[in-house]
Parts: sequence; structure tokens; C-alpha cells
Amino acid sequence: MRLPDPLRSRIVLVGASAYTDPDLPDLPAVRATVADLAAVFTDPDHGVVPEDHCTVLLDDADLGRVGRKLREAARAAEDLLLVYFTGHGLVGGRRHDLYLALPESEYGDPDFTSIEYDKLRGAVLDSRATTKIIVLDCCFSGRAVTGTMAGVPGTINRLEVSGTYVLTSAQRDQVSLSPPGEDHTAFSGRLIRLLREGMAGGPEYLTIDDIYHRLVSLMVAEGLPVPLNSTTENANLIALGHNRIYADNVAPALRERQVAAEQRALEGDWAGAAASLGDVVAEQTRLLGAEHEDTLRCRRAHAHCVGGAGDPTEAARLLRPLPAAHARLLGKDHPETLHTRQFLAVNLGEAGHRAEAIAVLRVLLADRSRVLGGEHEDTLRTRHILARNLALTGAEEEATALLRQLVAERDRVLGTQHPHTVRARKDLAVLERALQHG
Repeated sequence: MRLPDPLRSRIVLVGASAYTDPDLPDLPAVRATVADLAAVFTDPDHGVVPEDHCTVLLDDADLGRVGRKLREAARAAEDLLLVYFTGHGLVGGRRHDLYLALPESEYGDPDFTSIEYDKLRGAVLDSRATTKIIVLDCCFSGRAVTGTMAGVPGTINRLEVSGTYVLTSAQRDQVSLSPPGEDHTAFSGRLIRLLREGMAGGPEYLTIDDIYHRLVSLMVAEGLPVPLNSTTENANLIALGHNRIYADNVAPALRERQVAAEQRALEGDWAGAAASLGDVVAEQTRLLGAEHEDTLRCRRAHAHCVGGAGDPTEAARLLRPLPAAHARLLGKDHPETLHTRQFLAVNLGEAGHRAEAIAVLRVLLADRSRVLGGEHEDTLRTRHILARNLALTGAEEEATALLRQLVAERDRVLGTQHPHTVRARKDLAVLERALQHG
């Protein structure tokens, strides 16, 4: 079981929601279905491909253009090629073959206005992609896997080219459904839900075969048309994403490992803590995504421990993208965002980038004063760090003024004997002596 290489994979989504032939009713659910499939498959954290590797052809009546786009994707794909159709399925020709209806298709004569399934299949099989998947969400889609077992759920194994998987929403002569009140078609809606929400009791990654078997169970239980599949060799092992429920179950254990690693840092083992946190970050990124709140918090802790272990330059490099990521997820004034900006400033200063650290701290001090108040513990800590950096750049007078204000505020808020007050008073005494002898 494996995830496809996103840069060497391509997805084509074809859907038709509106038709000119009065004998083909419009399918409003197809529009939302295609949009949500695209969102699921290109999700930055849990998807299969980047957005520019997913071709969306919704309500495109130009059969030639649809064919060209399909062949372009088939030629570009090297690892996974996934072609997904949702709309009306038609039966035509002397052999009663399957056709996939486009907006200007004719119900009684689909030959020249619809996608002939055999041609789509041929374009897919011509691709050099290691794994090829065709998903058909339409009436009569079971004809795509017709064989001696037609009409019986299960594997048909008709396709003769290795590494191919076909999944259909219905049996040979069944009609697919778009249930009233649902945003999606019956088949695709349940597939989207599995990818979005995960599969209880399922593995870490959801393969196309896992999805097929769960869809069969769901649709049989609900009295809906039963899907069919056809597979050769190892195509059934390709994963279409992480199992979200699996990730949610693992997240608490990863948080516990993070807390244990941070305790090592408090005990002085910065290098050991950094190594442990690096392992946790790798698992969180894989399972939860690089910008999940847990992952961002652990990335920050990992970077700070790297700095504590003696490499503030690398720590600053790791921390630079995190304030923007936290702001996107939680907002620019969220305490986690503000906290991350301070970690960045500390390591920038320790790495010798004092001017940049001071610039970050000046803005942070203003923001913390506005959001938390001038005498909040975090605001006072930022003032102290700013004063230290100013002193180290030769700005003793400004640093002294900040420390005098800080001592007065900590005396009032924390008390004269609090360790933070004592530390600020010592730093102030050192600067005042330096100014006297300067």
C-alpha cells in the first residue's frame, strides 16, 4: 500500500450537470460533486495531487476538447492516472455499448455527441502511468466491467492491461441515483465522505479497494445501487489519501510524546528533545498535515530545541514560516501566533541577527500590549527580550528605559521577590553601571 507521487500523477474529473436534450434531465448534484471531488483530491495536507495536476471538465460539451484534455493528462501521468466521470450514462450502438453523456448528448443517439467508454478506456490504457483508475458514477456504468459475472457485486477482471482499476457506481443495467436533499450523487457523495471523514477501523491509508468494499457495505445497507469493481495486479493497493479517523486517533498519542520531549528540554537535554520532537513532527506532518494546529505547535517546539541545543541559525530558519502559518490557521492576534513570533525573535537574536530580532520584537510588543494589555506576563516578557537585544546592539539608553519600566511593572504585578522581577532588576543594574562608566 502506498500513496501516489503527487508530481508524477494526474487526475481528470469530467461531469455534466445540465443537458439540452429534454429526455436527459439535469443533474444539479453533479456540479457540487465535481467541485468537492476536486477539493478532496487536491487538499494540501490529505490530497493526492496539487491543484494544477487536476483537470476539471464540468459541463464541457466539446467532445474533441474533452478528448484532448484526457489524452494530455494520460501522457503526463507516470505514477497514478485517475479519470472520474459523473453524469448520465447512455447505451447506444449495435452492441449496446456504454456512452458517457456530455451537455449536448442525445438520449436516443449518443454515438457522436458523447464519450464512448471504449475510447476513454483506450486513452487510459495507453498511458505509461504505473496505476490507472477509472471511476464511473452514472447509469449503466456496470457495462464498463461486463463479463460472465455481470450483475453480481465483486471483481470482474476483464481489463487485460496490468495496473488498472475500474470502479463503477452501478450494475450493468442499473440506474445510479441522486437522492433528493443530498448535495452529491449517492455514490460519489459517500465516496467523498469516506475521504473527508475517514473510515472507522480502517488502515492508515485508504486504498481504492478499501473504499470500494466500504461503499458496497454502505450502499447495500441503504438499498442503493451496488458498485462494481475490476482490478488487475497491484492497482488495488494504491492509496487515495490518509484515513482521517486513523489520524485523529493517533493525534493524542503524538501530543503525549511532544510533552515528554519538551520535559527533556526543561531538564537540560536540548539535543535529545530536538531529536524526539523531530520524529513527532514527521509523523504529524504525514498524518495530520504540515499546518495542522498540533503540527505547528510541535514544529515550533522542535525549532526552539534546535536553538537550545546550539544551532539558533537553523532554529530561526525552521521558525520563519511558522508565524504566517499560525496566522492563517488561527488569526494574526491569536496567542499561539504571537508566541511563535517571540520564539522566532529569540532565535534570530541568538543567531546574530539582532537588528531583525529587534524589528520583530518592536511590532510584537505593540501587538501584545494591544491584545493582552501592557502588564500581561507575555507582554512583559517581550519587553524584557527587546531590552536585552537593544543592549547587545549598543542602544543602552533605550534598553535602560525599557528595563526601568519593566521592573516597576513586575514589582507591581508579580512582586519584588519574583524570579522574573529579580532578573529584570539585575539586568537593569548592569546597564546602569555601564552607562555610569561610559
